[in-house]
Amino acid sequence: MWLDELPDGLAQRPALNGDLSVDVVIVGAGFTGLWSAYYLKTLQPSLSVLVVDREHVGFGASGRNGGWVVGELAAGIEKYAKHSSLEKSLRLTRAVFDSVDEIGRVVAREGIECGFAKGGTIRLARNEPQRARQLAEVAHHHRLGFGEEDFRLVGADEARSMCNATNVSGGIWFAHTAAVDPARLVTGLATACEELGVVIVERTAAERIDPGRVETDRGTVSAPTVVQATEGYSCELEGQRRRLIPTYSRMLSTEPLDAAMLDEIGLHDRPTFSDDRYMVIYGQRTEDGRIAFGGRGVPYLYGSRIDPAAESGGDSHRLVHEALIDLFPQLADVEITHRWGGVMGVARDWMPFVRYDRSSGLGVAGGYVGEGVAPSNLAGRTLAELITGQESERTDLPWVGHQARSWEPEPLRWLGVRGARRIMAGADAVEDRGREAKVAIRFSRWLRGS
Repeated sequence: MWLDELPDGLAQRPALNGDLSVDVVIVGAGFTGLWSAYYLKTLQPSLSVLVVDREHVGFGASGRNGGWVVGELAAGIEKYAKHSSLEKSLRLTRAVFDSVDEIGRVVAREGIECGFAKGGTIRLARNEPQRARQLAEVAHHHRLGFGEEDFRLVGADEARSMCNATNVSGGIWFAHTAAVDPARLVTGLATACEELGVVIVERTAAERIDPGRVETDRGTVSAPTVVQATEGYSCELEGQRRRLIPTYSRMLSTEPLDAAMLDEIGLHDRPTFSDDRYMVIYGQRTEDGRIAFGGRGVPYLYGSRIDPAAESGGDSHRLVHEALIDLFPQLADVEITHRWGGVMGVARDWMPFVRYDRSSGLGVAGGYVGEGVAPSNLAGRTLAELITGQESERTDLPWVGHQARSWEPEPLRWLGVRGARRIMAGADAVEDRGREAKVAIRFSRWLRGS
C-alpha cells in the first residue's frame, strides 16, 4: 500500500556496471543503510559512498512496516544493563527516544513529505492481566527516572477517547512515537542522500561480503569500509544463515474511511495503537484516513528460508483481519484494499546491535525485531561516527559492539521459534479468560534467551 501510494511512483535507479572502488560501500538500501550514508556524507562530505541493493530502495522492511517511528528497543532496559550498566542502558533508551525527534528534524530540514506526526502510542489494556502488567510497567519506569511526560497510565475513558476499541479497561500512553508513511520516508531519505553525493545502485545482488570488498552479480566493489545493512535478509548471504533469522509479519490496509467513521474510531492526533497481548498487533491512522494494521503471522520458515509466497498467505491475513474487527467491529464491511507481509531480523538474544571493527573496516547493524524505524536512525548515525572516528554520546552506548551467539542448527531453530509462538498464542487465550499465563510466559522467555 505504501509503495502503491507514492505520489510519483518508485524511482528506477541503474544497476552496478562492473568493478568499482569507493571509500565506503553499504549493502542494503533500507533505513539502516541510507541513514549510515546520510550521516557519513554529513560528517565527511569528501567520502565516496556507494549503496548497493538487490532490489530497490525500501524493498524490505523499510518500505513494508507499520509506520511506527517508536522510541523502543526490543530487548528492553534490563537486558542491556546486564551487559553494561544501568546508567548506560538508560542513556541508550534516551538516545532511542531522541532518534524519533531526530528523524523529525531531518524530515523538516530535507523537505521529506511523509506524513510524520508525533502523536505517541496508546497501548490498550483489554483484559485484567494486561492491565496488571501495565500498572507494574509504568511504576517500574517511573522508579527508573522516567516521568509522566514519557510513560503514563490512562483510565478507560481517556484510552477510549484516544482509540475507541472494544473491551478497553485502560492503557499506557507512550510519548516517543510518530506515525509516518515509511515508503515516502525511505524514498525521500534516498533522494536526500543522492543530493549529498551518495550513489545508489539497484538490482545488484551482493553475493559475498568480506573486509575490503563486496562481490556482486554485477561486479566487485572495493572499499576500505564495508557496511552490512541487510537486516532480515542477512541469512541469504554466504555463511550468515544463523546470525539473524527472518521472521514474518503481515499487514493490511482499509480503504480511506469517511469522516463519521474516523470520528467514531478516534486516533485524532494520529497516535499509533496496539494492545498488550503477547502476539503483537500494531496499527495507525494514515495521513489519508486509512487504518493500516498488522500482526505477527507465520513466524519462521524452516532453514531460515524467505519465500515471497509466505507474504500473502490467506490464513495469516485472515487472523490479522479478525484481530482488526475484534478491535473495531464497525470496520467489518469496509473494503481491505491491500494485504502484504515481509521479514524482520531477530538475533538469538533479541538484542539489536551496532558493530564496527576498525581493523577490518567492517560495520553492521540490525536485529531490530520489528521496531527498526527509529533505532535504525540511531544505528546509522552511530556507524557514521564510528567510521569517521568521531567520539560522541552515542559511540559508547551498550548496543555498540554487542554480538549474540548464533541460532541453533535445524531442526532446533524451527522447533524453538514455532514453539514460542504457540505458547504466546496460548497465553493470550488464557488471559482473555481473565487468568495470568505465568508458566507459559516464563518458558517462552527462556526460548527467546531472555
